[in-house]
Amino acid sequence: MTGSTRILIVEDDPAFRQRFASIVASHPSFTLVAAVGSCAEGISELRRQPADVLLCDLGLPDGDGADVVREARRLHPGLDALVVTIFGDEAHVMRSLEAGATGYLLKDSLPEDFIATIRLLRAGGSPIHPTIARRVLQQFSRGSREPLGPSIDPSVALSGREQEVLNLVSKGYRGPEIANLLGISHHTVASHIKNIYKKLEVSSRGEAVYEASRLRLL
Repeated sequence: MTGSTRILIVEDDPAFRQRFASIVASHPSFTLVAAVGSCAEGISELRRQPADVLLCDLGLPDGDGADVVREARRLHPGLDALVVTIFGDEAHVMRSLEAGATGYLLKDSLPEDFIATIRLLRAGGSPIHPTIARRVLQQFSRGSREPLGPSIDPSVALSGREQEVLNLVSKGYRGPEIANLLGISHHTVASHIKNIYKKLEVSSRGEAVYEASRLRLL
């Protein structure tokens, strides 16, 4: 593979869109084609100019990101589509993979993970976040395409404050912002997040949102 990798970002959340754009801009072998916030804008950019990689969220305001993936693959067969989202349930995963996505990453992944994933995609790989991969494999092992039902354990029950913190985490707020919004200390927020991780048996913000969504806690 030679030359710069042209990347199109489709993400409706301004903060995440800027973060993804900054990651792309930080790598000398990546070129940002455009960073837009809707299905319509994404498809318009794809029709206007070529891209090598599509970074696409699924929950867009005017439609399903899987539709953007499908159109991108139709217009540019050699394009690699990386779905980047907080969604981790099987229905979202399967729909995006069926549309032609070649990678699936949670939004809270580190910048180096984004870069490594894009490079792996262009080298012919199909990276998928371990948490999501585990759930998909569980689904196939049961011989069913139906989403797995949530198995709620009493130990997962969150306190009222933990639920408030989790809701803000799911919206992309960071520790200091959560502390200001709830009128509590940053140390207390960190303690709540630690308890949430323990109850959900996860180790990152993205995994926490995924598990909470699967268990219908969000």
